[in-house]
Amino acid sequence: MSVSNVISLASGIALFLFGMTLMGDGLKKVAGNKLELVLYRLSNTTLKGLLLGTGVTAVIQSSSATSVMVVGFVNSGMMKVRQAISVILGAILGTSITGWVICLSYIEGTSGISSLLSTSTLTGVIAVVGIILRMFSKKKSRKHVGDILMGFAVLMFGMSTMSGAVSTLGDQEWFTSALTSMANPLLGILVGALFTAILQSASAAVGIIQALSVTGAMTLDVALPLLMGVAIGASVPVLLSALGANTNGKRTALVYLVSCVVGVMFCAAVFYILNAIIKFSFMTAVMNPFSLAFVNTVLRFAMVLFLMPFSDVLETVVELLIPEKRLTEEEDPTVRLEERFINHPALAIEQSRMTINDMAERAKDAINTALWLMMDYSEAGFETVEKIEDEVDNYEDKLGSYLIKLTGRELTERQNEDVSIFLHTLSDYERISDHAMNVAESAKEIDEKKIKFSENALHELDVIRAAVSEIVRLTVETFVKHDINLAKRVEPLEEHIDELCDRMKLNHIERLQHGLCTINQGFVFNDFLTDCERVSDHCSNIAIAMIELESDAYDTHEYLINLQEERSQEYDDYFHEYAERFAI
Repeated sequence: MSVSNVISLASGIALFLFGMTLMGDGLKKVAGNKLELVLYRLSNTTLKGLLLGTGVTAVIQSSSATSVMVVGFVNSGMMKVRQAISVILGAILGTSITGWVICLSYIEGTSGISSLLSTSTLTGVIAVVGIILRMFSKKKSRKHVGDILMGFAVLMFGMSTMSGAVSTLGDQEWFTSALTSMANPLLGILVGALFTAILQSASAAVGIIQALSVTGAMTLDVALPLLMGVAIGASVPVLLSALGANTNGKRTALVYLVSCVVGVMFCAAVFYILNAIIKFSFMTAVMNPFSLAFVNTVLRFAMVLFLMPFSDVLETVVELLIPEKRLTEEEDPTVRLEERFINHPALAIEQSRMTINDMAERAKDAINTALWLMMDYSEAGFETVEKIEDEVDNYEDKLGSYLIKLTGRELTERQNEDVSIFLHTLSDYERISDHAMNVAESAKEIDEKKIKFSENALHELDVIRAAVSEIVRLTVETFVKHDINLAKRVEPLEEHIDELCDRMKLNHIERLQHGLCTINQGFVFNDFLTDCERVSDHCSNIAIAMIELESDAYDTHEYLINLQEERSQEYDDYFHEYAERFAI
């Protein structure tokens, strides 16, 4: 083998791997945003999980990518280990589809219609269409289709280059001797596993084996152990993805390795025992890219067929191999913000939505507890508000960092809107919990100083407490349900709360003048009203962010000016409704 052949082989491998990466990334961008959520939501039964795992892997051309997603699902609590097993088995089967795709690069023709289907013609046409879409399309989706076509063209050109570089190896004694040694099942499996572990891709390993088969020196007894080893070696990137995962995440990654090892051992034992008894005549059959793709698919189908009834056993095995930790800290509510999902925006946004909804509910719990403390103080209630305030701070830190990372990814228009709403509202929920803490401190001061309010002041406090509780409830419900019509109720209530607070401050001054209240009461009273106003302001910010971003604009100041200048009948109706409901 000359130096030029070695260089051609290396360049062919490089082009092949680059083409696979380009095509895979394009496929993920075109189909991944939909398939990821489908995989999560519809994999609730063993059969569905198997079919979806197979289908998703066939589309995105990577069992590792599918399995890493599933590890993320389990790590974030979206899936159970048992549920993930069927999806992983589907991924093991689905990755064999790539071998058939690669076979397209070996279609040849010399004349007539068959020449139109030859590798060179097909590659040329696909490359031209791909580059046109990539360079001249304005829509991102079409550009991604161009990436898929360009990746496929580069992949096929790389396969042709590899095949051309190794075509003369069949006559080399050292090469045939090396392949012959692979007929030893243990050695062949080991080499295949190591080769795939280095490449980090079962599809790439199978593609290179298919390229070597054009030498005419590869027989079934050589190819089968290599393909078995490839199946095992493909578990390495999945195992690496579980570094830093929780116990169940690590167990899920281990399912891939255990499944492949057990499946390969079973198939190898059955096949080679039968061969020892029957002496299969086809063991010396010369392999080509098409027969290799067929054998790879049959092998993986047999593995999955054998493993399917033993899902419970697989779960038990990985639980024994990775036991539950005895000392476990309280679960972080932001655990679902799985870093593995950053590359899958649809999943990341779905998890962010669930997390910020939890944050909103906790902020609501904080303010309601604090409002109750104003009338019935307890140390336990104060500690509850303190704890929730810390939780909400944690939510803001984790969500903010996570969403900033997500903005660096390519997002659809709708996804951009979702991320914008989340980022705009994060600080408002955090500030609501801060004001809840202020209210709790005011309640503590009232209790410690034994401050007593007049009957009129107590009545006013009851009204403002009810109004603030209502605007927070309304805002959280609006946000969680993403109900724009409900959001339009928030601003009228916010305006009424501002008027209530102004009137209450004036009433308090009158009571001071008549000696019904004291200065000490006044300080706490005014601090409480200020916090109520601020809470309603933040609720208004959240509602306005939803309304404005839904209409592709975000200018709170301009919105409020227009709202005041063009008060609609609907706005006035809501305002009068709340004015009657919360009256002093």
